[in-house]
Amino acid sequence: MEKRTIIHLFDPMPHNSPFDMNMAADAGFEVLLPYSNVKLEEVNSLVQDAIFSRGPAGVKRTGIFIGGRDIGLAMGMLNAARKAMVPPFEVSVFADPSGAFTTAAALVACVERELRNKHGKELPGQRAVVFGGTGPVGLATGVIASLAGVDTTIVDPFNIEIALQKADEYNALCGCKLHGTYASSDADKARLIASADLVFCTAKAGVQVLNADVLADAKRLKVAGDVNAVPPLGIEGIKLKHFGEPLVHVVNAPGAVGIGALAVGDVKYRLQNRLLALMLTTEKPVYLDFRDAFQRARELV
Repeated sequence: MEKRTIIHLFDPMPHNSPFDMNMAADAGFEVLLPYSNVKLEEVNSLVQDAIFSRGPAGVKRTGIFIGGRDIGLAMGMLNAARKAMVPPFEVSVFADPSGAFTTAAALVACVERELRNKHGKELPGQRAVVFGGTGPVGLATGVIASLAGVDTTIVDPFNIEIALQKADEYNALCGCKLHGTYASSDADKARLIASADLVFCTAKAGVQVLNADVLADAKRLKVAGDVNAVPPLGIEGIKLKHFGEPLVHVVNAPGAVGIGALAVGDVKYRLQNRLLALMLTTEKPVYLDFRDAFQRARELV
């Protein structure tokens, strides 16, 4: 009898994400085994416990998902899991902490599509600002955009030291070239978007980051994307289902368009489902992070 499909969900937080567990079930995994409060140093033994009990045929029907909220830690756990494999006892591993990798990949891919379709431009050479850029989704968005050739600045709402520290940390970890700054007032935000081609809004849910007055200072803005689905939305004038509609409050940058949270979310949902399903269909084990997420997000849009 064919063995059932199993996914082990490693999470350094006190609770595993119900969202990720639902997604794993919908992608076809029959048995979901959550592990909370997982430490980096425990990954090796957990992985080897999982692989040696199933045999070479069973490992093809086994996967490991890494969650949490710290994308640097998730990358470390992904690397530790990979090192723990003993071929042919080897399973696929997918890291997506807080859904940050799939959400960020979907956001950047959607913005890239509208940049190309509405303005005939590509990502390399564009200048971007990531509001909420020191959170998980913001950092992942900044890394993906930077590695795609965008001159990218991550923005902390209060503290420039945090922004600079995060930029340095992820530049070293991922080989990107992030800048860091802060914006605690509308004047700070207006100054930043005045010279931005692209705006990514990944700030806390239910907080309006860019109002009409701030948007009026945009002079070269081409595309803005917002992942906040909780009113008030992050960017005034962008509605949840917008996918390339004009930014009505941007009066000094003709042709500027916006992308709403549900448009991004639809791509994110399909992307996470596809990556989870890939773990069950691949002949060779895969190790999936933000790079794979962005590659497949581009295919989806």
